[in-house]
Amino acid sequence: MKKKIIAFCLVCLMVVGVWGIASAESVEETFKKMFPQIQAEGIAQTGIKGVYEVVSQNQIGYFAPEPGYLLLGEIIDRNGVNITANRRNEVIASKTKSLPLDKALKIGEGKNTIIEFTDPDCPYCRKASALLRQKTDVTRYVFFFPLPMHTDAENKVRYIFCSSDRVKAYEEAMQGKLDDQKYDTCRKQEAKDLLKVHKEAGEKIGINSTPFFIVNNKPISGANMPQINEALKQK
Repeated sequence: MKKKIIAFCLVCLMVVGVWGIASAESVEETFKKMFPQIQAEGIAQTGIKGVYEVVSQNQIGYFAPEPGYLLLGEIIDRNGVNITANRRNEVIASKTKSLPLDKALKIGEGKNTIIEFTDPDCPYCRKASALLRQKTDVTRYVFFFPLPMHTDAENKVRYIFCSSDRVKAYEEAMQGKLDDQKYDTCRKQEAKDLLKVHKEAGEKIGINSTPFFIVNNKPISGANMPQINEALKQK
């Protein structure tokens, strides 16, 4: 995932020396010809004349077909609104509709919905989990996205999946109770398959760090509790 994002960013630095675009060509066709190495999920007009928004791998770029530029950066309007960030969040939020919530670990039955991508060995994930544990008005859908740097995280996820009480096992892991004790590193195929589903869900959203939350359809990166609390108030 990181390699794909880096590749996209590198291509965004390229300048194509084409100043005349045949009027018969659509913007989409022109983009594909100029940048065949980028898989565009969508291309749309912006409020800037001659500049089009390009969505690729949850990244937002801007394409100016006449000079042949592809730019990566943030567009902020005169009121200080980050248009690029808002669109990025809209793209991510739109993809949550197809997430397999029935495969997530469900915690609670509240009116607010929180979709979480977490790693049981991530310190900030544990901090966020401790704070969310106090919330009684939320339904949490937890997807596990163990990071490579946490070498024991996948074992803990499999332990959770194989437990008869997954929520209890989740709390054990997030409270650090498994850190200094032996536990069953389950090798069942069911656990392996479910972990694959969780990872693919994270990749679909474009997760490359944890924790990541979607609170009442609003994406929030990191254990940013003020933002999470604000999103909970808005429902």
